[in-house]
Amino acid sequence: MNWVKRLSEKKSVKSIIALSSVPLVMTLGNSMLIPVLPVIEKKLNISSFQVSLIITVYSIVAILCIPITGYLSDRYGRKKIMLPCLLIASAGGAVAGIAAVMFKDPYIMILAGRVLQGVGSAGAAPIVMPFIGDLFQKDEDISAGLGDIETANTAGKVLSPILGAFLASWVWFMPFWFIPVVCLISFFLVLFFVPKPKEKENRGDTKSVKDFAKSIHGILKREGRWLVSIFMIGGIIMFLLFGLLFYLSDNLEKKYQIEGIVKGALLSIPLLFLSVSSYLAGKLIGNNKIRMKIYVIIGMALLVLAFAGLWWKHSFYPLFLFMSLGGVGIGIALPSLDALITEGIEKEERGTISSFYNSMRFIGVALGPPVFAYMMTGIERIIFIVSLLCSLVALALVLFYIDPKKNENEAVKTV
Repeated sequence: MNWVKRLSEKKSVKSIIALSSVPLVMTLGNSMLIPVLPVIEKKLNISSFQVSLIITVYSIVAILCIPITGYLSDRYGRKKIMLPCLLIASAGGAVAGIAAVMFKDPYIMILAGRVLQGVGSAGAAPIVMPFIGDLFQKDEDISAGLGDIETANTAGKVLSPILGAFLASWVWFMPFWFIPVVCLISFFLVLFFVPKPKEKENRGDTKSVKDFAKSIHGILKREGRWLVSIFMIGGIIMFLLFGLLFYLSDNLEKKYQIEGIVKGALLSIPLLFLSVSSYLAGKLIGNNKIRMKIYVIIGMALLVLAFAGLWWKHSFYPLFLFMSLGGVGIGIALPSLDALITEGIEKEERGTISSFYNSMRFIGVALGPPVFAYMMTGIERIIFIVSLLCSLVALALVLFYIDPKKNENEAVKTV
């Protein structure tokens, strides 16, 4: 039966690769545009606030749509929701690209395209987490799969600033056109290489909206303490990550006169550390929930040290040193947070519960750049003091509100 095992492993690898392409839709949707925003502002002759809306509308729409698509994926199946949403995200990128080419004043249509893109991304990337939980039976396989997904997500963040700057060096609107390409590649990978879990076929016929709402209310009532804590930690992490990327991008250009592809490459340095640590953490955590909590504690502790260091000194080299340390901390924490949610919730509710988590992460993404931009108008150290306090809150949440032993005991009692 070795050939059966090898065939199964080969299919699993293809599924992971295909699903790993989906977070790129969300990642490239925002991260690729960060180094390009100053160019767009000049080309369209718009204000800084107006150009920031290109990022904000995408995130806000995604925040609103993620819980809906999460519920629909639980009711009708992951693949049935993911595939159309990838096409919607592709259409959104195309609308923005066409507007930039054909309209004399394309700003409003670019925003409309970004709204479509946000809707599509909300029904694609956030569904990947529960999809992994559905496809694999063993907890260690789920943890490793989630680690691979987070690695793909963060690898996209590493490459996207460089890619965005490179594409914009040709034509300023080329990043908009790149989105449909990524979406369509991801669509066909998922279509052909990701199987539909058999137990999901008729799930939509077994639970009404009212019954499903009651079950979600029961989960939050019973396990809300640790779930809400994880939601908040995920939001804090994304708030700090995208806020600091915005700060670093602005700082490199205005303070050090570094622009273009070189700036994109420098922005990728802390994200590279994040990606590598995320990959290693995903492989090491296994199915041990105690270890998952320890990894999150270590990650948040490194983040605290990073912001303490930036408060102390944030000239050019210390800036990259401490931001890379923070990237390691975030990379260690994210796969463990994903695994705690995916493995701690029944399959029937995974899509909805993980959608709340992804919504909180999107809220962090949406709030990071404008809040940091506001703080940048004042004393620079305020940025690092606020960031240090936020990371301390995240550390306190995992220390005092996430108890894997208690969760496992409660799971046993309810069986």
